[in-house]
Amino acid sequence: MRQVVISISLLLLLPIMVIGMTGTAEEVPQEMEGLPLLLAENFGSTLRSWQFTDRGAWKQVEDDGGPALALFQASQYEPPVRSPFNLAVYKDLKVSDFILEVKAKSTSRQYGHRDACVAFGWNDPARFYYVHLAPAPKTDPHANSIFLVNQEPRVSIAEDRNDGTTWRDDVYHTIRIKRDSSSGSIIVYFDDMQNPVMQAVDMTFRSGQIGLGSFDDTAMFKDLRIWGKQVQ
Repeated sequence: MRQVVISISLLLLLPIMVIGMTGTAEEVPQEMEGLPLLLAENFGSTLRSWQFTDRGAWKQVEDDGGPALALFQASQYEPPVRSPFNLAVYKDLKVSDFILEVKAKSTSRQYGHRDACVAFGWNDPARFYYVHLAPAPKTDPHANSIFLVNQEPRVSIAEDRNDGTTWRDDVYHTIRIKRDSSSGSIIVYFDDMQNPVMQAVDMTFRSGQIGLGSFDDTAMFKDLRIWGKQVQ
């Protein structure tokens, strides 16, 4: 499986098909809500486009019938401010507006902060956003929310969020994040693409890179898709 970064001009000419290592084909929409497909990453080939807080904590595996990116142990990494320890950041793409979809599976024990994270608006290790999906209740200021990291320990910025995100063992869940940089809107979906699980409005970072990982747990990721506006 190869990762694909596609220019807008090519999207006008070619259908996008991502071929799995099993030999099956999955059609990836060329456009999502008016945004062109920029990335279809299935983790079956080289990881040269990724940078890791700790490369030794990640590996490519076969899982659930295809390739996956596995965060299988804790990173030996100390962030500059309190924020996720375990991140893989896609370094070859920077976006402003975007829709992101990825399949994620938590491989950690069951507890209140059992999580998987998606980072975005990444500018450097001390300036980015991340979505933290965990069972912890709505009153918890450090879990199951949208967080801003801006040269100080992470701060929850969600204006609306559910009462907790349930990770079922051995099941991949679909995460979707929609970002509108002009309004500052951030909307997060978990399996149900009609009803958001959390929302925020913030304009601190209008663009940045995308990342996957966990605050301090383990997880697996498959089938990352990004539609959006690429910036330099």
